[in-house]
Amino acid sequence: MAAHKYSRFLGSALLLACLADARAGAADLVVIVSARNPVATLRADQVAAIFLGQSVRFPDGAEAVPYDLRLGAPIRDEFYARVTSKTPALLKAHWSKMVFTGRGQPPAELPDSAAVRRKVADDPGAIGYIERGALDGSVHAVLVVQ
Repeated sequence: MAAHKYSRFLGSALLLACLADARAGAADLVVIVSARNPVATLRADQVAAIFLGQSVRFPDGAEAVPYDLRLGAPIRDEFYARVTSKTPALLKAHWSKMVFTGRGQPPAELPDSAAVRRKVADDPGAIGYIERGALDGSVHAVLVVQ
């Protein structure tokens, strides 16, 4: 009986260690806007509303144009899982419904974080997400994705 309890303890400890390793391996993501955009911070629910087509404006009333990473990019999947709690399948279903009902189009896709940063830097109305390591002075982070 003691061996069984010890075995369960080791199994639980191993699972926790694997989960911690998975989180440590996850990229630090930031939501960015142009350095010329006056928005200083956004809440996760505000970012989710913009990226899900439920809001087309920043809190100050200015137009918000979201840019996505390419379909299948691990960072994209991580961003949507953490900010909107949607899997790729749920996201596809969401946009299928939005497009079918005429309520919106999904964000334009760009190939990588560098392309997102460049696009956002050039347009004060743009918003995107990138790896924290890709930040530079042309953009600023309005949300660190946890």
